[in-house]
Amino acid sequence: MHWADALQEVTRIESGGVAGEVAGVEYDSRRVRAGSAFVAMRGGTTDGNRYIDAAIAQGAAAIVTDSQEAYANLRREHLEIGAVRVAHGRRALAELSAAVMGHPERKLKISAVTGTNGKTTTAYLLEQMLRSVGRKCVLIGTIETRIGDEVRVSPHTTPESSDIYKIFADGVKAGATEAVMEMSSHALAQERVWGIPADVAIFTNLTQDHLDYHGTMEKYLAAKMRMFEGVGAVPPRVAVLNLDDACCHRLCDAARRSQVMTYGINDDLPKYRAESIQLHAGETRFAFKTPQGATEIRSPLTGRVNVSNLLAAMCAALARGLSLDEIASVVRELKQAPGRFQAVPGSAEAGFTVVVDYAHTDDALRNLIALARELVKERGGRVITLFGCGGDRDRTKRPRMGRAAAEGSDLVILTSDNPRSEEPMAIIDEAQAGVSETTTECIVEPDRAAAIALAIRAARAGDIVLLAGKGHEKEQVLRDRTVPFDDVTVAEEILKEMR
Repeated sequence: MHWADALQEVTRIESGGVAGEVAGVEYDSRRVRAGSAFVAMRGGTTDGNRYIDAAIAQGAAAIVTDSQEAYANLRREHLEIGAVRVAHGRRALAELSAAVMGHPERKLKISAVTGTNGKTTTAYLLEQMLRSVGRKCVLIGTIETRIGDEVRVSPHTTPESSDIYKIFADGVKAGATEAVMEMSSHALAQERVWGIPADVAIFTNLTQDHLDYHGTMEKYLAAKMRMFEGVGAVPPRVAVLNLDDACCHRLCDAARRSQVMTYGINDDLPKYRAESIQLHAGETRFAFKTPQGATEIRSPLTGRVNVSNLLAAMCAALARGLSLDEIASVVRELKQAPGRFQAVPGSAEAGFTVVVDYAHTDDALRNLIALARELVKERGGRVITLFGCGGDRDRTKRPRMGRAAAEGSDLVILTSDNPRSEEPMAIIDEAQAGVSETTTECIVEPDRAAAIALAIRAARAGDIVLLAGKGHEKEQVLRDRTVPFDDVTVAEEILKEMR
């Protein structure tokens, strides 16, 4: 795309210089190639304006900056390239990326999911439902990015806007007509999703998390609400909202310009609800009641929390044009997202079950442990819960997580979970304060591999061992390095040794 044409779509303060065809848009100077436009913007941890010279040395044809000083330097020292000054770097990154990529977001029907817990599972379920009726999809989420059958690594739950638009463009090129994506509160607050029009927007729930970034629950909620107001785009056509969550009425206000579909379990107020719920290991059944009629749902997903996830995904699928019959048919074959109540192979042979799950908030731990308690009730087993708290993250949730784990478990094992720059034992001490409010036995072992071994070797026939916190993650982030680490692999090795 010619620079002059792309520039017409960027909200700018001033511009100058010349540039020809723009080959791409980058915010990381290391990825700049000849003909790229480089967007230099101030972020939370670094200032992209420091890398303008590096981008020019890499062959950048144009620079977009949110710094008046940087723009003045460009106009003084680099008249041979295009230069633009903007008020909002991230908005400019999105606007320029959308233009250069040919607006792929306009060629896809986008379903977006936000919430503290359940985003990944809901997105996975919805994408499977859409694919079941022959629609080619793009999936962007915590675990992976998928374009049709191609799988890519996801470094973030929601990438920067230029990366999103590139994924969308690749999807359109591959024949995709639908996109399902997780929208994290960070991405919404930072406007990484600027200009992306959600056709269907889904809210799962809101519980305490990420206060290290947002500061207060009110600001955390405000970030979630932005998805329903539209972030540089029109509001969603349809808003799918969890009426079981206490914040739902606030989301209804934010979604007043959308068609609202409320779902829930706890009473008869939701328009779309689950009734006559039957929960068993490896199977969940309920009646899905809707204004369009009712259908019987039978799913291999386990637990009450997955009834909520299924309701959210099924409502979104209805909004995207699937019929009740199509939904009931595909739900029988749905697969759970990796690292979400994932049974470790080989544990059944030992007479107990080892489960890996991403639960890393007190609410998610309660839901996970409640599900495990339901499953062991019939066989008189115990629930053994291993967990840790992430370093350099919201410290106030650590004792809450400790209490949540201890209140529902028979044995708690406290360990490390990405301690980052903090001392592992300092994190564990803060979580242990919550455990100490109960009478539940607690074992402390900061080495996560050793802790997993303790948890598994403590199990008896009929027990469930929960390895919580890391889920699908494949590494442990320490103060001075990042090392490979996979809860599933470690657990499998321990089980082999025991056999």
